[in-house]
Amino acid sequence: MRIPRGFSDNYDGQERRHESWHDVAQICTNGHVINRSSKKYPQHNNDFCDKCGQRTLTKCEKCGGDIRGEYHVEGVASFGGDFPAPAFCVQCGSPFPWTVSRLQAARELAAEMEELTEEERESLSRSLDDLIRDTPQTTVSVSRFKKVAKKISKEGLSGLREILIDIVSETAKKSIWPT
Repeated sequence: MRIPRGFSDNYDGQERRHESWHDVAQICTNGHVINRSSKKYPQHNNDFCDKCGQRTLTKCEKCGGDIRGEYHVEGVASFGGDFPAPAFCVQCGSPFPWTVSRLQAARELAAEMEELTEEERESLSRSLDDLIRDTPQTTVSVSRFKKVAKKISKEGLSGLREILIDIVSETAKKSIWPT
């Protein structure tokens, strides 16, 4: 069989454009990236995470679509670098398990912040969903977060940052933690 110009067989047997393609990422349910190129480098795949022991995924649990991995460009070498776990499935828009668990952990931490009033804790909790999505409401939620953050202890704020930093939208991240 003759392969059409501009196409080549890929590691999973599907035809892909010769110039560039997205690999499939393997990520544990807590969000640790195991392999950002599970098709190109299957020898690096693991059934369980070596950091936390949780099972790993290559597909969205809601729709079964592949978790988008590293972007390969033919003829261009990749030297690693940061590859954050995506927060949402690009096929169905559902949050991945690590996004859901981080949001839950942030809500639980917010609920324990004694320096905030009940109303402020609820406001903080409600704003979290819009901090992880890049929507017009994100700016409003960033404003609410910053307002409440002034009253949160240094330790509490550090804890929220640790939990949220990998899942908040780039817009929120730049506004809340500019450096």
